[in-house]
Amino acid sequence: MIEEIRIRDLGVIGAADVRLGPGLTVLTGETGAGKTMVLTALGLLLGVRADPAVVRTGAAAASVEGRVVGLEGSAAAARAQDAGAELDEDGALLVLRTVTATTTQATGRSRAFLGGRSVPQGVLGELADALVTVHGQADQARLRSPAHQREALDAFAGPEHAATLAAYRADWARRQAVAAEVAELVARARDRQREAELLRLGLEEVERVDPQAGEDTELDAEIERLAHAEELRTAAAGAHDVLVGSDDPGSEGAAATPAVDAARRRLEQAGHHDPRLAELATRVAEAGYLLADAAADLAAYGDDLAADPLRLDAAQARRAELTALGRRHGGDVAAVLAWSQDAARRLLDLEGGDARVVDLQEEEAALTARLVATAATLHATRAGAATRLAAAVGAELAGLAMAGARLEVLVEPLDEPGPHGADRVEMLLVPHAGAPARPLGKGASGGELSRVMLGLEVALAAEGGQRGEAPGTFVFDEVDAGVGGRAAVEVGRRLAHLARGSQVLVVTHLAQVAAFADHHLVVTKSRAGGVDVVTASDVRAVHDEDRVRELARMLSGQEDSQVARAHAAELLEASSVGR
Repeated sequence: MIEEIRIRDLGVIGAADVRLGPGLTVLTGETGAGKTMVLTALGLLLGVRADPAVVRTGAAAASVEGRVVGLEGSAAAARAQDAGAELDEDGALLVLRTVTATTTQATGRSRAFLGGRSVPQGVLGELADALVTVHGQADQARLRSPAHQREALDAFAGPEHAATLAAYRADWARRQAVAAEVAELVARARDRQREAELLRLGLEEVERVDPQAGEDTELDAEIERLAHAEELRTAAAGAHDVLVGSDDPGSEGAAATPAVDAARRRLEQAGHHDPRLAELATRVAEAGYLLADAAADLAAYGDDLAADPLRLDAAQARRAELTALGRRHGGDVAAVLAWSQDAARRLLDLEGGDARVVDLQEEEAALTARLVATAATLHATRAGAATRLAAAVGAELAGLAMAGARLEVLVEPLDEPGPHGADRVEMLLVPHAGAPARPLGKGASGGELSRVMLGLEVALAAEGGQRGEAPGTFVFDEVDAGVGGRAAVEVGRRLAHLARGSQVLVVTHLAQVAAFADHHLVVTKSRAGGVDVVTASDVRAVHDEDRVRELARMLSGQEDSQVARAHAAELLEASSVGR
């Protein structure tokens, strides 16, 4: 139950505290006094999208704070706590919504808070579904829609029907996805075949060439060596001669290795006189060993290296083959090998396309069979619920000054199943005895729609109450539009009846409806600085004589009319007796 709503700088409301109680609460006031803004504030608490234009002119932001009680152990409380909200010590939940005005520097934005924690706007909407049912004149228009008529019947049919419908919708969505994938695979079959053929050709070429990891780098080094074999051999021989000497009598200079060996011997001969010189002798000896090893390696290198034109041609041909392969498949040998792995996997997918189509078609057939069976179950439960709903609403209409009226709920099979089953649901109204049944969307007046909608809501609430599923709060915005006289009295009576098990908030212009309220709030406007404004003192609960005066104003437009006041007092007395 919503216990209190605090509003600041919203539309014409500068500041207002709206205290709500259990039972039936009516909100009345002159046209334009701000009743709509109270409902706008409630909508913000329920997660409705915020419009920066609702911020009061001259204010930086608007805020709405609500206090919800009686949530202990409910699904709504669990959802709020999942979102990080904390309940007060008494179990109450605080909801806050702020809306920033649009300025030249910034675009207006909204923020939502739940139990002291900032939450996405959608979380408030999720809570609203479990806590509050809102009906306005727009809902009356929607009641003309077959889709909304079906939704009302489905809601009346109960939780088992809802579970069956959810399973049907899940299967429907899956079948749609499967059918779309099958269509895409079939449509792209030729493209897939062409892609697969290209991949096969590429893989066959890679297999024929058979590149090895790092082979291109090794070939580059070998080609470079073979192409300069004579230069390399000459360099190695010359270096060898410098190290060990040459048999060529024309060579100049001493060889490095004999010279180092001579130096070693001299140092070793004198090294026993000084350890430092002996250490140097050791180092020179090590250098001699290194030079000797290098000379031996140079000799072996020269012996192994020889010009080999045939091998050079073969290496260059192989390198050209690898280069051509890399040009077609990504670059170097490493890229070619990576491409071949990816191509092999892709080819497996493409070659398995036909099998995939077969599997999907089998799944689609199974889903279709299951949808047919589930649709039959839905039809049966809808047909049973339609009979019960028509009877329940008919009983309500009889009490709403529509004697002889009845509601017919038709459940007719469709030629093809749809996303909600294989039924077309239509509600027909017989407004009085002997009148033909006509669709709500065509033959019902605004007043009749108001009463049908109220009858539906009372029937749905009664059914939900039996299952413990009825929402805690109902909000009706001028549900009595187009209604007057005795019918208005009966609307008030039915709202009071609905309020026995739920909190009901009604915005009304009819004294006949307001007379049944447990709590009566009046919204008025003041003027501050030449501007209309609703202040904290302008939303007040009325009792006794104040309430009689408000009802008299609603009846005649004059609070002090003795005739109107007498009529108002009579309404109050009659409503208290007729509950």
